[in-house]
Amino acid sequence: MSRPQPRRRPGQLEAEILTVLGAAAAPLTPGEVRDRVDPGGPLSYSAVVTTLTRLHARGAVTRERDGRAFRYGALSDPAGLVAGRISRLLAAGPDRASVLRRFVSSLDEHDERLLRDLLREHPDED
Repeated sequence: MSRPQPRRRPGQLEAEILTVLGAAAAPLTPGEVRDRVDPGGPLSYSAVVTTLTRLHARGAVTRERDGRAFRYGALSDPAGLVAGRISRLLAAGPDRASVLRRFVSSLDEHDERLLRDLLREHPDED
């Protein structure tokens, strides 16, 4: 008896698809993406199409017609996708300072140090 596949974390399929598209020499069809993300596995074609459609709507991938199908290429990488999601969440909130304050207070010591180093690398240019 085969073991059931564990569910992907939220955003994991998007990241896997962007990684595959970024590594490809040319734009891929949804079937080609599916075969590279989960060769012989249970990932459905429709899940790949839905995810590619959402990524295209968010401007993370290109889409070009190829006969009756579409081919997709990466415009962003997984880190860019997460950064965009964070920016949209910040823009939707009424109090950015409170959100950022809580976010920073939830970081572990390593991530807080990393954030401080990154902020020093990009000083405010006012």
